[in-house]
Parts: sequence; structure tokens; C-alpha cells
Amino acid sequence: MVYISFIIGTAGSGKSLLTSSLANKLRQEKQSVATLNLDPGVVDLPYTPEIDIRDYITVDTIMEEYELGPNGALILAADMMANEVESIREEIEEIEPDILIADTPGQMELFAFRASGPYIVNALSDDPKTIIYLFDSVFSFDPLNYISNMFLSAAVHIRFLLPQIHVLSKCDLLPEPDLRMLLEWSESPEALESAIDERLEGTKRLLSHNINRSIQMLDLSFPLIPVSSKTNEGMVELTAMLERVFKGGEKITY
Repeated sequence: MVYISFIIGTAGSGKSLLTSSLANKLRQEKQSVATLNLDPGVVDLPYTPEIDIRDYITVDTIMEEYELGPNGALILAADMMANEVESIREEIEEIEPDILIADTPGQMELFAFRASGPYIVNALSDDPKTIIYLFDSVFSFDPLNYISNMFLSAAVHIRFLLPQIHVLSKCDLLPEPDLRMLLEWSESPEALESAIDERLEGTKRLLSHNINRSIQMLDLSFPLIPVSSKTNEGMVELTAMLERVFKGGEKITY
């Protein structure tokens, strides 16, 4: 059995660095871990993936072959990845890791919001899977941005309907009081409501309140695990949560 965790988040939220750090942490715990790069357009990675979509397709090749610009090539590549699922699945079966960490494309919408994304996730394996969704701590410090991330995270959950763990990435970049405030927002809808009232105005305030309340009505929650891929802060808590989801059968929802 191979447990697969897909790391998803907005561009620049730290997906690749977390993939590297999480894999290293799990290896330190004597786990058999493999990494999968699902970004056909990435140039440099902070780790060497055991399985790499670029062995099958690359954005540069698609641009040349189909005479497309970067954006068109990225969209076509996202759909073409679905054709390589069987080959990737065979690589996974050959390596037989206990845990596979899948690093998804930098542009989240290319994976989460095209038909190929859920297809790839479902077709890669019949074994248990989870999603780690990243809240970029610096970006999320503004209540409007935080609400936007909640909305995106809820949309990702609707797309994949998998257990979802929420990580506050780059937590080392925030002062401790600001970090505590973000964690309070994640635990208390009332605290987030107060921040919206204090720091937003007009349409931004109204929309943020409505989104926050809609998420509450759907009984969705966003508990955040603060993690730093550079200092390894929070890695123990993150790996423990993965253990609970995969081996304990705990259902993690919003």
C-alpha cells in the first residue's frame, strides 16, 4: 500500500520546498518515501524527484512542437499529463514507497481546476490519498487574502473530495504575535469576523463576511498547522497528522 499526499497551493506558497522538507523529515523517521514532480514547466527544484513528469512531457517541448506560447503550452501540458498516468503508476509500483509526496504545478488552477487534475489523482492509485493545502503566511496576513485562501481551499476540497490538511507555510517569516493571530482566525470564526470588521471596508468587508459565514453554514473548518520548510518548525505536527489520516483512518474535513 502506498499513501499519497498531494501538495497544493497558490503560486509561491512553498509547495516544492515543503515537498523536499517533508520527504526528508519522513526519511529521518525511517519511512520509505518517494517524491513525484507533477509540474512539467518547472526549471529548478529543491529536491531530486524519484518520479518526474518532465521525463514524459515538458512545457518547452510542447511550445516548440505545437508553436504555442508559455500559457498555452502550460494548459496543454496539464491535459497531456493525464495520458502519462499509467506510466507514472508503473513507476510508483516499481519503487513501492510507503509514502509518495506529489508536488503539483506552480499554477494551482492548472491542476485543481481542469478535468485532468482529479482524473490524475484518482487514476494514480487506489490506495489512501490526502491533500495538503498551503496557506502562505505572509499573503494570508491580510483578512481579505485569508478569506480568499479559505475560498480556494474549499474549492479544492469540492474538486477532489479527499481528506485535506491545512498548512500555514513560511511561518518563520511572521513575528510571533502575527502568527498567533492567524492561528486564532483559523480556530475562531468570531475572531476572523472581528478582523474583517476592523481592517476591511465597503464591498471587501461585505463579501468577506458573506464568504466566512457561508463556509460556517457548510460546516467547514480550517485548522492550520504552522510549518517552516527552512527551520522544520511544525514538521512533527504535520507528519503526526498524516499518520492519523493514513493509518488511523481519521477523517479530516474542513
